Amino acid sequence: MYIFLSHLSACDLVISTNVTPNALQIILLGKVPMSFLSCITQLYFVGATLIMECFLLAVMSYDRYLAICCPLHYSSIMNLNLPHYLVLGTWLVGFGQSLITNSFILNTQFCSSNIINHFFCDLGPVLQLSCSDTIAVQIEVSTFVTVTVLSQVLFIIVTYVCIFKAILHISSVTGREKVFSTCSSHLTVVCIYYGSLIILYVSPSKANSFNLNKILSLLNSVVTPLFNPIVYSLRNKEIGAALKKIKFLKICHDKYF
Repeated sequence: MYIFLSHLSACDLVISTNVTPNALQIILLGKVPMSFLSCITQLYFVGATLIMECFLLAVMSYDRYLAICCPLHYSSIMNLNLPHYLVLGTWLVGFGQSLITNSFILNTQFCSSNIINHFFCDLGPVLQLSCSDTIAVQIEVSTFVTVTVLSQVLFIIVTYVCIFKAILHISSVTGREKVFSTCSSHLTVVCIYYGSLIILYVSPSKANSFNLNKILSLLNSVVTPLFNPIVYSLRNKEIGAALKKIKFLKICHDKYF
């Protein structure tokens, strides 16, 4: 679990450092000049990290399924090598698929406005600036999102149905609460992340308003990376004990000083 969480944190770090500085500059200054190469590079890393996070969330649901539904076989299935192979596959798929999408965009002509009505270079606003036919990249992105993301959602639903069935067979209430608490943080992030991603990228240049596009993009690229460490850290006993210690020390400081 900690291997997957560390790579999830790496994805959050990449997308946050890629998007947040631009978003803050636009909020403070109103606009940010950016070269075409910088925009394409930003778009590449945004796409890669979004794809990687999707696969990591699906892999983490499989890890929870093995730990809860197949505890006796967990160590033999999820051995020292399999987590690293799964993580390596997510990084390769993320950067590979984003490279394919960017290759389509590089073959697109941009001959009208060069002003992007967004906080960063996202797929939909970039396609809006094109004066050539973008049907190829729209089909490629929509097909990938529809097939891959929806299949991952279905996979996560199946794993959690099995997990909930296993939880119901646990006799003690304390045991059920303990097992459910290990999945609640992951399930919360999955619902927020996949819901906004499907709405945003299944039809990247159609009727979605710019305001809705901005909100959903910021939700995936800024809010979720900020939300992930909070959700997962609060489930950690050591961090909870450290927070209680800090609160106790603050109370003592206020009382005596």
